[in-house]
Amino acid sequence: MASGARQRLEALATRIRACRHCAEAPAPLPHAPRPVLRVSPTARLLVASQAPGNLVNQTGIPFNDPSGERLRDWMGVDRDTFYDVSRVAIVPMGFCFPGNDAAGGDLPPRPECRKLWHDALFEAMPQIETVLAIGRYAQTYHFARLGHALPKSAGVSQTVAGWRAFQGGKPLIFPLPHPSWRNTGWLKKNPWFEAEVLPALRAEVARLVGKPGKAP
Repeated sequence: MASGARQRLEALATRIRACRHCAEAPAPLPHAPRPVLRVSPTARLLVASQAPGNLVNQTGIPFNDPSGERLRDWMGVDRDTFYDVSRVAIVPMGFCFPGNDAAGGDLPPRPECRKLWHDALFEAMPQIETVLAIGRYAQTYHFARLGHALPKSAGVSQTVAGWRAFQGGKPLIFPLPHPSWRNTGWLKKNPWFEAEVLPALRAEVARLVGKPGKAP
Protein backbone atom coordinates (compact mmCIF):
# COMPACT_ATOMS: atom_id res chain seq x y z
CA MET A 1 0.00 0.00 0.00
CA ALA A 2 1.33 3.44 -0.97
CA SER A 3 2.30 5.81 1.82
CA GLY A 4 -0.59 8.16 1.02
CA ALA A 5 -3.15 5.35 1.29
CA ARG A 6 -1.52 4.13 4.50
CA GLN A 7 -1.79 7.61 6.01
CA ARG A 8 -5.45 7.88 4.98
CA LEU A 9 -6.23 4.56 6.69
CA GLU A 10 -4.40 5.62 9.84
CA ALA A 11 -6.21 8.97 9.88
CA LEU A 12 -9.58 7.27 9.42
CA ALA A 13 -8.88 4.82 12.24
CA THR A 14 -7.89 7.71 14.51
CA ARG A 15 -11.17 9.48 13.75
CA ILE A 16 -13.14 6.31 14.50
CA ARG A 17 -11.40 5.84 17.84
CA ALA A 18 -12.24 9.46 18.71
CA CYS A 19 -15.90 9.12 17.67
CA ARG A 20 -18.40 10.21 20.32
CA HIS A 21 -21.49 10.29 18.10
CA CYS A 22 -23.49 7.90 20.27
CA ALA A 23 -22.89 9.94 23.39
CA GLU A 24 -25.21 12.56 21.95
CA ALA A 25 -27.51 10.40 19.80
CA PRO A 26 -31.29 10.38 20.47
CA ALA A 27 -30.75 7.04 22.24
CA PRO A 28 -27.27 7.46 23.73
CA LEU A 29 -25.06 4.60 24.87
CA PRO A 30 -25.46 3.65 28.54
CA HIS A 31 -21.75 4.39 29.05
CA ALA A 32 -19.01 6.57 27.58
CA PRO A 33 -18.13 5.55 24.01
CA ARG A 34 -15.00 3.43 23.60
CA PRO A 35 -14.61 2.38 19.96
CA VAL A 36 -12.64 -0.84 19.56
CA LEU A 37 -11.07 -1.91 16.27
CA ARG A 38 -7.75 -3.10 14.87
CA VAL A 39 -6.77 -2.26 11.30
CA SER A 40 -3.60 -2.07 9.24
CA PRO A 41 -2.63 -1.71 5.58
CA THR A 42 -1.05 -5.19 5.53
CA ALA A 43 -3.62 -7.47 7.19
CA ARG A 44 -5.08 -9.88 4.64
CA LEU A 45 -7.54 -11.51 7.04
CA LEU A 46 -10.53 -9.61 8.45
CA VAL A 47 -12.46 -10.73 11.52
CA ALA A 48 -15.82 -8.99 11.00
CA SER A 49 -17.66 -9.30 14.27
CA GLN A 50 -20.83 -7.96 15.90
CA ALA A 51 -19.94 -5.53 18.70
CA PRO A 52 -17.66 -5.52 21.75
CA GLY A 53 -19.00 -7.08 24.94
CA ASN A 54 -18.75 -5.54 28.37
CA LEU A 55 -15.36 -7.11 29.17
CA VAL A 56 -13.94 -5.86 25.88
CA ASN A 57 -15.33 -2.42 26.65
CA GLN A 58 -13.41 -2.45 29.92
CA THR A 59 -10.09 -3.57 28.43
CA GLY A 60 -10.23 -2.12 24.92
CA ILE A 61 -8.99 -5.47 23.55
CA PRO A 62 -11.33 -7.20 21.06
CA PHE A 63 -12.31 -10.79 21.82
CA ASN A 64 -10.53 -10.61 25.17
CA ASP A 65 -13.09 -13.00 26.66
CA PRO A 66 -14.25 -16.64 26.46
CA SER A 67 -15.77 -15.98 23.02
CA GLY A 68 -12.32 -14.98 21.83
CA GLU A 69 -10.81 -18.20 23.15
CA ARG A 70 -13.35 -20.23 21.19
CA LEU A 71 -12.85 -18.12 18.05
CA ARG A 72 -9.07 -18.55 18.18
CA ASP A 73 -9.58 -22.30 18.54
CA TRP A 74 -11.85 -22.28 15.49
CA MET A 75 -9.20 -20.37 13.55
CA GLY A 76 -6.30 -22.50 14.80
CA VAL A 77 -4.22 -19.53 15.98
CA ASP A 78 -2.70 -18.42 19.27
CA ARG A 79 -3.20 -15.03 20.95
CA ASP A 80 0.01 -13.57 19.54
CA THR A 81 -1.03 -14.35 15.98
CA PHE A 82 -4.61 -13.23 16.51
CA TYR A 83 -3.53 -9.87 17.90
CA ASP A 84 -0.82 -9.27 15.30
CA VAL A 85 -2.53 -6.38 13.55
CA SER A 86 -0.12 -6.61 10.63
CA ARG A 87 -1.79 -9.93 9.78
CA VAL A 88 -5.30 -9.84 11.29
CA ALA A 89 -7.73 -6.90 11.18
CA ILE A 90 -10.67 -6.91 13.60
CA VAL A 91 -13.62 -4.67 12.74
CA PRO A 92 -16.97 -5.08 14.52
CA MET A 93 -20.22 -3.82 13.04
CA GLY A 94 -20.64 -1.69 16.16
CA PHE A 95 -17.40 -0.25 17.52
CA CYS A 96 -18.70 0.29 21.06
CA PHE A 97 -20.36 -2.02 23.58
CA PRO A 98 -24.09 -1.40 22.95
CA GLY A 99 -25.28 -2.32 26.45
CA ASN A 100 -27.51 -5.15 27.66
CA ASP A 101 -31.12 -6.02 27.02
CA ALA A 102 -33.65 -6.92 29.73
CA ALA A 103 -32.53 -10.57 29.68
CA GLY A 104 -28.90 -9.66 30.23
CA GLY A 105 -27.76 -10.33 26.67
CA ASP A 106 -25.89 -7.83 24.54
CA LEU A 107 -27.97 -5.43 22.48
CA PRO A 108 -27.50 -5.39 18.68
CA PRO A 109 -24.62 -3.36 17.21
CA ARG A 110 -25.39 0.34 16.91
CA PRO A 111 -26.29 1.11 13.25
CA GLU A 112 -24.56 4.49 13.39
CA CYS A 113 -21.14 2.87 13.02
CA ARG A 114 -22.03 1.26 9.72
CA LYS A 115 -23.59 4.45 8.37
CA LEU A 116 -20.75 6.71 9.46
CA TRP A 117 -17.63 4.63 8.98
CA HIS A 118 -17.76 1.17 7.46
CA ASP A 119 -17.89 1.83 3.73
CA ALA A 120 -14.96 4.25 3.88
CA LEU A 121 -12.98 1.95 6.16
CA PHE A 122 -13.20 -1.07 3.87
CA GLU A 123 -12.47 1.02 0.80
CA ALA A 124 -9.24 1.94 2.59
CA MET A 125 -8.29 -1.74 3.06
CA PRO A 126 -8.39 -3.25 -0.45
CA GLN A 127 -5.74 -5.82 0.51
CA ILE A 128 -8.21 -7.90 2.53
CA GLU A 129 -8.44 -11.38 0.97
CA THR A 130 -10.75 -13.20 3.37
CA VAL A 131 -13.57 -12.04 5.65
CA LEU A 132 -14.70 -14.07 8.65
CA ALA A 133 -18.28 -12.78 8.90
CA ILE A 134 -19.46 -13.55 12.43
CA GLY A 135 -23.19 -13.38 13.07
CA ARG A 136 -26.14 -11.98 11.16
CA TYR A 137 -25.26 -8.29 11.22
CA ALA A 138 -21.76 -8.82 9.85
CA GLN A 139 -23.00 -11.31 7.28
CA THR A 140 -25.77 -9.04 6.02
CA TYR A 141 -23.40 -6.10 5.60
CA HIS A 142 -20.38 -7.84 4.08
CA PHE A 143 -22.26 -10.04 1.64
CA ALA A 144 -24.14 -6.97 0.38
CA ARG A 145 -20.94 -4.91 0.27
CA LEU A 146 -19.28 -7.51 -1.91
CA GLY A 147 -22.23 -7.85 -4.28
CA HIS A 148 -23.84 -11.00 -2.86
CA ALA A 149 -26.78 -9.69 -0.87
CA LEU A 150 -28.38 -12.38 1.27
CA PRO A 151 -32.15 -13.00 1.18
CA LYS A 152 -33.88 -11.20 4.03
CA SER A 153 -35.21 -14.54 5.20
CA ALA A 154 -31.72 -16.06 5.51
CA GLY A 155 -30.78 -16.83 9.11
CA VAL A 156 -27.31 -17.45 10.46
CA SER A 157 -27.75 -21.25 10.43
CA GLN A 158 -28.79 -21.25 6.78
CA THR A 159 -25.98 -18.91 5.77
CA VAL A 160 -23.31 -20.86 7.63
CA ALA A 161 -24.62 -24.16 6.23
CA GLY A 162 -24.16 -22.75 2.72
CA TRP A 163 -20.54 -21.75 3.32
CA ARG A 164 -19.20 -23.68 0.33
CA ALA A 165 -21.21 -21.52 -2.07
CA PHE A 166 -19.23 -18.46 -0.97
CA GLN A 167 -15.73 -19.84 -1.45
CA GLY A 168 -15.13 -18.61 -5.00
CA GLY A 169 -15.44 -14.90 -4.39
CA LYS A 170 -12.76 -12.28 -3.90
CA PRO A 171 -12.57 -11.42 -1.10
CA LEU A 172 -13.62 -14.83 0.13
CA ILE A 173 -16.26 -14.85 2.88
CA PHE A 174 -16.49 -17.43 5.66
CA PRO A 175 -19.86 -17.03 7.45
CA LEU A 176 -19.59 -18.11 11.06
CA PRO A 177 -21.92 -18.29 14.05
CA HIS A 178 -20.96 -16.18 17.04
CA PRO A 179 -18.47 -18.06 19.25
CA SER A 180 -20.42 -17.08 22.37
CA TRP A 181 -21.20 -19.71 25.01
CA ARG A 182 -24.85 -19.04 24.16
CA ASN A 183 -24.27 -20.97 20.92
CA THR A 184 -22.89 -24.12 22.59
CA GLY A 185 -26.24 -25.86 22.03
CA TRP A 186 -26.19 -24.89 18.35
CA LEU A 187 -22.73 -26.37 17.96
CA LYS A 188 -23.82 -29.66 19.52
CA LYS A 189 -26.85 -29.85 17.21
CA ASN A 190 -24.76 -29.10 14.12
CA PRO A 191 -21.67 -31.35 14.24
CA TRP A 192 -21.02 -30.66 10.54
CA PHE A 193 -19.69 -27.23 11.54
CA GLU A 194 -16.73 -28.73 13.39
CA ALA A 195 -16.28 -31.60 10.97
CA GLU A 196 -16.55 -29.67 7.68
CA VAL A 197 -16.25 -25.93 8.20
CA LEU A 198 -13.43 -25.71 10.74
CA PRO A 199 -10.81 -27.66 8.74
CA ALA A 200 -11.42 -25.41 5.72
CA LEU A 201 -11.41 -22.32 7.92
CA ARG A 202 -8.11 -23.26 9.58
CA ALA A 203 -6.49 -23.97 6.24
CA GLU A 204 -7.51 -20.56 4.91
CA VAL A 205 -6.37 -18.77 8.07
CA ALA A 206 -3.01 -20.59 7.94
CA ARG A 207 -2.58 -19.54 4.30
CA LEU A 208 -3.00 -15.89 5.25
CA VAL A 209 -1.25 -15.62 8.59
CA GLY A 210 1.12 -18.59 8.74
CA LYS A 211 1.56 -20.98 11.65
CA PRO A 212 0.72 -19.79 15.17
CA GLY A 213 3.32 -17.42 16.53
CA LYS A 214 5.35 -17.32 13.28
CA ALA A 215 5.53 -14.78 10.51
CA PRO A 216 3.79 -15.83 7.28
